[in-house]
Amino acid sequence: MRSVLICDDEPVVRMSLKNKLKELGFAEIMECSDGEAAVASATSRLPDMIILDVSMPKLDGISAAKTIRRKLKVPILLLTACLDQQTVTRAKEAGVAGFLTKPLREQDLWPTIELAFAHAHEVDELKEQVEDLKETIESRKVIEKAKGVLMRSQGLTEPEAFRKMQKLAMDKRKSLRQIADAILLTES
Repeated sequence: MRSVLICDDEPVVRMSLKNKLKELGFAEIMECSDGEAAVASATSRLPDMIILDVSMPKLDGISAAKTIRRKLKVPILLLTACLDQQTVTRAKEAGVAGFLTKPLREQDLWPTIELAFAHAHEVDELKEQVEDLKETIESRKVIEKAKGVLMRSQGLTEPEAFRKMQKLAMDKRKSLRQIADAILLTES
């Protein structure tokens, strides 16, 4: 079940949004009325999504979003009465997923929320793939170094060194990276 944090300094807006979010199936709906409270609530209660008003006391919505995004990777939507280039630019730099305009139209809420969740999921998957690729590249570098050590120390050709490492990996039930790390350790 999804949870959401709503932060707007107008109680009427919060109540209206809360009712619409209940209809959309949000199980837990948290509320606050200023940017500092939004940061505190978000980091302590860990909602699945956050909806912030752009203009709020103590800390505006974009600044709050920026602070929250440093700590949490959840979709954040901004609620605003007017959009200008500077607001959009700041929101983009803060990592905001989308905008909802006041007065809030019910038909805009569901697609905006669904797209924000889909985009956040896509970004998470891409980050995971990037990490996997970095790890693969790093492993390749270590394996190449270890191959070079075997070629120098045992007078092997490159294919022979690689086959030797593969055989060691199979015999010892270890990954090529683990074998390469061990070869480099014994060399130093």
